[in-house]
Amino acid sequence: QVHLVESGGGLVQAGGSLRLSCAASGRTSSSDVMGWFRQAPGSEREFVAAITWGGTTYNAVSVKGRFTISRDNAKNTVYLQMNSLKPEDTAVYYCAARRGIYSSRNRNDYDYWGQGTQVTVSS
Repeated sequence: QVHLVESGGGLVQAGGSLRLSCAASGRTSSSDVMGWFRQAPGSEREFVAAITWGGTTYNAVSVKGRFTISRDNAKNTVYLQMNSLKPEDTAVYYCAARRGIYSSRNRNDYDYWGQGTQVTVSS
């Protein structure tokens, strides 16, 4: 079992920045793909970004150029740096882990999930 704990969410004004962290513990593997998803009220959970063990990153079009995913394998931690935040970025952000080396934008391909952290962007 893998346990994921997110932190770093909060309230920020439009144009501001936040950095989310996700600490993994348990039967982790540095080869796992790590991803961030988000879910706004009344909406489905959507892909934000993912990163492979080797550092290859994938981003949703809506966050490209503003969000950066990174990972520290030694610390079993993945980060999401969010800049130029917009009110439409408001959502609960979830960290997820996928066994295997191939990335995916499909939430159903991820095996473990954190409890989520709220990000609210005011206009």
